Amino acid sequence: MSGHDVKTAEVIVLKDGEAVAQHMAHWLLEQALAKKGSPFVISLSGGTTPKRLFQILAEPDIAARFPWSNTQIFYGDERYVPTSDPASNYTMSRETLLDHVSLPLANVHPMPTDADPETDAARYQKELQAVYGANELQPGKPLFDVVMLGMGPDGHTASLFPRQPVLKERTKWVATCTPDNAPHTRLTLTYPAIHSSRHVVFLLEGAGKAEMLARVRKGDDSLPSCHITSEGDVTFLIDEAAAQDL
Repeated sequence: MSGHDVKTAEVIVLKDGEAVAQHMAHWLLEQALAKKGSPFVISLSGGTTPKRLFQILAEPDIAARFPWSNTQIFYGDERYVPTSDPASNYTMSRETLLDHVSLPLANVHPMPTDADPETDAARYQKELQAVYGANELQPGKPLFDVVMLGMGPDGHTASLFPRQPVLKERTKWVATCTPDNAPHTRLTLTYPAIHSSRHVVFLLEGAGKAEMLARVRKGDDSLPSCHITSEGDVTFLIDEAAAQDL
């Protein structure tokens, strides 16, 4: 895999959403098994493709081989809703994956949504700093092994929405965002936190993603997804329908 930003990223095109989820599941297993001496740290995303991915990771043949005890799970963003709300990314991942595998409870880090957004963003940054072992991001020492991302019809990714102040955040690792075109205040990883990664993988499927993906690949700077970078590599793992405008 190669390319540090969305314009130079590798694009892997597979038949359909099922093939994308299967490919990602097996690739994640390889990455996790290869990580020795320190935890495998992953940031999960919400959405339909990750939901299927989580189901595959929970299937016995993969779940039995995955090094759960050495895996630390974080989230790229979260709607500021209670965990009882169906819109919660954490709850979706718990129901499809976490409840079905032998992952130690202490290794799962949901974004908190029980105080107020600013306080909880700061709390989450402290959790990340504790696993990272430092309070400042250091070049050559990625915070995440893998950051999973999706992309919305407005070009947002994680909860980095167009026109919002969070797009200019350069110091915080976690910040709040209240989009003007979608419900719920959100907590989200910032550009610097996502950049501190070995691999950023966009999982996209369906014809509805095709036009926006083409605009991102051409470098349309008005789209938040265009500004995603990684210390390691950025990859688009997509299906044929999402690739049709490339």
